[in-house]
Amino acid sequence: MEAPVTQPPRRVVSLVPSVTESLFDLNLGDRLVGITDYCVFPAEGVKNLPRMGGTKNPDVARIIALKPDLVIANREENHQEHVDALRQAGIPVWVTFPRTVADAINLLWNIMHVFDEPVMVPRVRLIEQTYDWVLRLSENREKPTRVFVPIWLDPLMTFNADTYCHDLLRACGGLNVFADRERRYPLKADLGTAEPYAADDPRAAGRDTRYPRVTLDEVTAAQPDVILLPSEPFAFTEAHIPLFAALDVPAARHGRIKLVDGSLLTWHGTRLAQALNSLPALLGWDED
Repeated sequence: MEAPVTQPPRRVVSLVPSVTESLFDLNLGDRLVGITDYCVFPAEGVKNLPRMGGTKNPDVARIIALKPDLVIANREENHQEHVDALRQAGIPVWVTFPRTVADAINLLWNIMHVFDEPVMVPRVRLIEQTYDWVLRLSENREKPTRVFVPIWLDPLMTFNADTYCHDLLRACGGLNVFADRERRYPLKADLGTAEPYAADDPRAAGRDTRYPRVTLDEVTAAQPDVILLPSEPFAFTEAHIPLFAALDVPAARHGRIKLVDGSLLTWHGTRLAQALNSLPALLGWDED
């Protein structure tokens, strides 16, 4: 979706932590008049900005009172009801939703266009060039690294091919072992202990199938070469490594169960630059 503005916005509320960080990185932090409780980077830049609540429960009335000329939201992080309430109050809302690395880079270019800030164009171009370089190198590898990334523990949950995380791993030479696994409903069906709803069952309509819940037996069957344990959305720590180290998989046998900054996997925007520089090594490029 394109930004619903005709002039470069001067008063912006960001409801997306990765966008907040990106605006600062692109020399646009001075346009921000409000952010969420989860907008924590850059620490120095955001410390004095008014907080509008969480990404899922923003204070709509307070946002309206700020009289922003643009609110930036995300279809996955923010609820439609809050977007609708802001629009009904006459506030332009730009709903973003990058699902691939290319989408994320296009969003950065769109920000450059909307805010008419050409001084940071070289920064975006460098990210784009780094992506192209990493992609070419990964395509020239003998074979991709089979990788499993849980995003929740109880129940164990991961993501499939229709996600930004998957596409980022693909670009960095990873093969998501659950790329083709769709989330099934109800929960017992997703875990293989019940029949899923039929396709024409109204209880199955409109469900998000991108984040399947899986079992440890499924992880073992998938035989990942690397297991990455991210710090978000679930905060995996060293205490969780033994659970996966006990599995009969190459990642456990070769000591390739690694903790990773979750924002490198889930935050789009300018943080993509860090991800492209860090993830290839975590996926074993330094061992090729």
